[in-house]
Amino acid sequence: MTDIAGLITGSLLLGWETLLDYLSAHVITCLVPAFFIAGGIAAFLRKDAILKYFSPEADKRIAYGIASVSGTVLAVCSCTILPMFAGLLKKGAGIGPAFTFLYAGPAINILAIIYSAQVLGLDIGIARGVLAVASSIAIGLIMTRIYRQEEAVASRAKAPVPTIPCADERSNRVTLAFFGLLLAILLVGTSSFDVLIRLLVVYALSLAVAYLLIYHFSRDEVTEWGLETWFLTRKIFPILLAGTFLLGMLAYFLPPETFRPFIGTNSPLSCLIASLIGAILYMPTLLEVPIIGTTFGYTAGIMARGPALSLLLAGPTISLPSLLVIQRIVGVRKTLTYATLVVVFATIGGFLFGISGI
Repeated sequence: MTDIAGLITGSLLLGWETLLDYLSAHVITCLVPAFFIAGGIAAFLRKDAILKYFSPEADKRIAYGIASVSGTVLAVCSCTILPMFAGLLKKGAGIGPAFTFLYAGPAINILAIIYSAQVLGLDIGIARGVLAVASSIAIGLIMTRIYRQEEAVASRAKAPVPTIPCADERSNRVTLAFFGLLLAILLVGTSSFDVLIRLLVVYALSLAVAYLLIYHFSRDEVTEWGLETWFLTRKIFPILLAGTFLLGMLAYFLPPETFRPFIGTNSPLSCLIASLIGAILYMPTLLEVPIIGTTFGYTAGIMARGPALSLLLAGPTISLPSLLVIQRIVGVRKTLTYATLVVVFATIGGFLFGISGI
């Protein structure tokens, strides 16, 4: 009984220490500004614009371009994206843009990209964003090529593409300035400048944000921004806290060194193993970062950077539960093709990143 009590106590202490480390290092300077940015995107950028440009007769450059960056607006996970994916196909969207959207929706999550850069390193954060966009487009084009007959059938479903009125030029400038200021707050807050300098600069930037909100946004828009930010925080933050705590407890019983023989090098096999792990496990939004950093030991130098990126590219986009749903929407053959492409591109992307030395 004493041994069992000691194991439980030790695991709880390590879980608590892991949680405190993440909270003290990343919440104030990284997650808080990131949640405000994501809330602003959800409130001030039109989500319906993404869903209206995927018809088969739409310009392919526009369709794939919008689909590949859809995650910056939608901020969803691999399971949340599924109803929207099914809806797009039902309305006659092209196979290629629909699958690009399916991959990019969770892969280009703005919160996850920022959190990855802050916790795991700027290099892996940038690589994740760039390769996720490139992979989503490539996967969509390959799916179109393989299933071009279905694409031709979808193209005959002529549905008018709704036009979306553009905001006036002044509003576009104000919105751009608003997001630029929020991004500047994030970058300054996570910089290595002296604490006093960071506080002064963040204070000045916050005053500028307040000026824009008071004089260029309506009360309803500001309220919506606050509600969207709170919605994302309420939806994601508790899971992140609980998940980080549980991962710390898991590390007590299964230390990161356990995984070194499998994902400790930048070899193609290690990247493939990491991609397959990502394809099977379900990881809620943002939780993939502490899983890689703590459970697999990336921040301790145990997990190599190639497999880390492979897991980041595959994990958020597919999981065993999401694949079971996808096969009910598009069938087993398309699902297996899509899953294989995700694993292949995640493996290649991770391997190239791992040996690049960038």
